[in-house]
Amino acid sequence: MSELSERKKQILAAVVEQYIKTGEPVGSKGLLSTTGMTVSSATIRSEMSELAAMGYLEQPHTSAGRVPSQKGYRYYVDNLMKPREIDELNRRVLEAGISSAAGDPEKLIVQASNVLADLTKCACVSTAPGGEAMIIRKIELVPVGIHSAMLVLLTSNGILKSRLCRLDCELTPKICEEFYNIVDSCIIGKPASEISVVSMQTVAASVDGDALAMLPLMAAVCELAGSTANSRITLGGSSNLFFCKDYGSDAVELLEFLNKREPISAVMDGITSPLDVKIGRENLYRQLANSSVIVAKYSVGGKDSGTIGLIGPTRMDYENIIPCVKYLTNLVGKMITQAIEE
Repeated sequence: MSELSERKKQILAAVVEQYIKTGEPVGSKGLLSTTGMTVSSATIRSEMSELAAMGYLEQPHTSAGRVPSQKGYRYYVDNLMKPREIDELNRRVLEAGISSAAGDPEKLIVQASNVLADLTKCACVSTAPGGEAMIIRKIELVPVGIHSAMLVLLTSNGILKSRLCRLDCELTPKICEEFYNIVDSCIIGKPASEISVVSMQTVAASVDGDALAMLPLMAAVCELAGSTANSRITLGGSSNLFFCKDYGSDAVELLEFLNKREPISAVMDGITSPLDVKIGRENLYRQLANSSVIVAKYSVGGKDSGTIGLIGPTRMDYENIIPCVKYLTNLVGKMITQAIEE
């Protein structure tokens, strides 16, 4: 890729930013008035023609101005966009939007998706790790009656699940003690994916005490562990896509794609850096060919624990959206870490 001159860089940045703002093709005269450049309109028009020949700009109609190509957006994001921190208003909106869920990691992820989607008018996808990465950190048994107890399960990435469990026999202190012995020796520290009905039945049957009393408790643990997988993906703001004129009728197909767990999970898991921006056809799936995907990782306890990503048109406000994604992922990681430690 040949290096662009400073003037071409200035013109490309101005075209991208004006097109993001208006959604209308950018002409040389309009560009001259917005940039304040001291060259003629003919010079700008010539430079824009060269940028188009190099693949950075496109001309949607023969008589229209220019719009950025996917290559132009890529160059803008990598080389021309000014690095910036989140502005004060957006910071306050994000903080206020998730503050009520500070002590509930799972609810926090849901609210983070919704508030970021509302702020950016894009769709937001959040994930928590699955498989070997989702470790059972804690299980609590809270008696609520003579024959019933509330089971609470917490994973290493902050997913919290609970359910009411009823026993045929009386829930005695001895049964509670036996339950915690099993939990400590056979469940805590294990991946949630390894907790199966068969393994829990085997554990219950091996208990020296009342094995029949353990069966419903072990079955409940198994159900809770299995349900953590369903909490892995959260989708917020998908309806925003219907109001984006850039998609038109393609919004329906894109929404159907976002509602499929396996491909969207692969998109979110495919990032290798703390923040990744994929534009248009850089994305793995055909349904995302006209979209940009911005994904950032959040960490819990110093370990990568999940992702928060935005999906929207390639004509998105990268300069403002990227700082929002960065700030929110850092904030979510800190809040989940604090909730787990408490």
